Amino acid sequence: MASSEEKQAQPFADIFSEDEAEKSFLLSKPTCLIILGKPGSGKKTLARKLAQIWKCIFIDALEVIQTNIQEKTEYGFKCQELLFKGQSISEELVTEMILKKIESPQVTHFGYVLSGFPSLSEEYMTVSQQVEKIKNLKLKPDFLINIKTEEDTLKKSEFLHQLVQRPEDFLENAEKRVGKYKDIMLHPLEDLMAEQDCERLIEVDGNQQPDDLLVSVAVQLQSLGVRTGAPITRLQCDEEEMLEGLEDGELFRVLSSYQLIAHSYRWRRSRWGKVCPVALKKGDIVMGNPDLAVSFSSVLSFLGKMYILSSLEALRVFMLNPRPYLLPPMPLPPCKVLVFGPPFSGRTTLCNLIAHKYKGKVLDMAKLIQPHLEKAKEENLEQMRRDIIEKAITAVKNRMEEQSTESAYQE
Repeated sequence: MASSEEKQAQPFADIFSEDEAEKSFLLSKPTCLIILGKPGSGKKTLARKLAQIWKCIFIDALEVIQTNIQEKTEYGFKCQELLFKGQSISEELVTEMILKKIESPQVTHFGYVLSGFPSLSEEYMTVSQQVEKIKNLKLKPDFLINIKTEEDTLKKSEFLHQLVQRPEDFLENAEKRVGKYKDIMLHPLEDLMAEQDCERLIEVDGNQQPDDLLVSVAVQLQSLGVRTGAPITRLQCDEEEMLEGLEDGELFRVLSSYQLIAHSYRWRRSRWGKVCPVALKKGDIVMGNPDLAVSFSSVLSFLGKMYILSSLEALRVFMLNPRPYLLPPMPLPPCKVLVFGPPFSGRTTLCNLIAHKYKGKVLDMAKLIQPHLEKAKEENLEQMRRDIIEKAITAVKNRMEEQSTESAYQE
């Protein structure tokens, strides 16, 4: 009864909690989409454009290959090696790269738009096995977008014969691929779509122009309340401006006016202040570099805060996925406890109890220093071995020189 009276007494109280809204966003699952359709229906074009406007990560076989080569990853070196030898990249390797990309920190924050998977090729996995992979993904697709085409768009164009065509675009090859799609892929995909809720399945007419098709999908997603991703933008000024040495208040005032996404929309100071969120998550209080300030590129009020990173590496990992560094209980200042005492006094037991109670981490100096001692021991042994070999070689050379000198005198 008292609670109802309190509600009536404060009818205009703001029940919106910015901290709760921010926490809800950081814990939320990013939007994940899969584009389905027969070969030549425009899946890749739609997926690429949709990823751009929805701030998601575009995932496609060719895209992941090029990205791994550009970033010089282990997969990229494997792909380059195969291509330099004139060999094709195996379906198994492509599938591994796609699944690895879906599990990457960047996708964990932004979500994805997946095209070209399941694949018509059953060299590595059957279509049914690929569909099972989709069902068992850690980041399952939220929406399946099926492009339905009833007319043969290849035959419809009057000017197609005047254009440069790829071998797979020749009419006979395209018809063969479409036939294979209907034979081995259509039924598993229909079963997958039948398992989805009606709101999770979006069907669009593929006979539209690409831009109209994109608008049709975007309108349906917006009507379902799907939220776009929240990319990170660096707060930099077009002109050279010295930020070092500014007091905190003046510094944040200057940074709040950089890279505005709307008129009179200024960035706000976060609870981290000048402390680097990445360093703080690791247990260190490190002041950030004003030249490495960032914020979410979103008009959502609870995201319009500034964060200052301490290094380029911290900036890189934060821009890939800021969620682990912003989730509660952060920003939590680290508490470092040193436990010392004579042998057999219970130091280790006490450390473990404190760490368990306060969810801390035990750093045992004996264990930490052991690998360095072993490495130093190996280096010393290796140096001793080299010195002994060098001395032996020198002794042999000197002995051979003495023998040659004695033989010369005798002659």
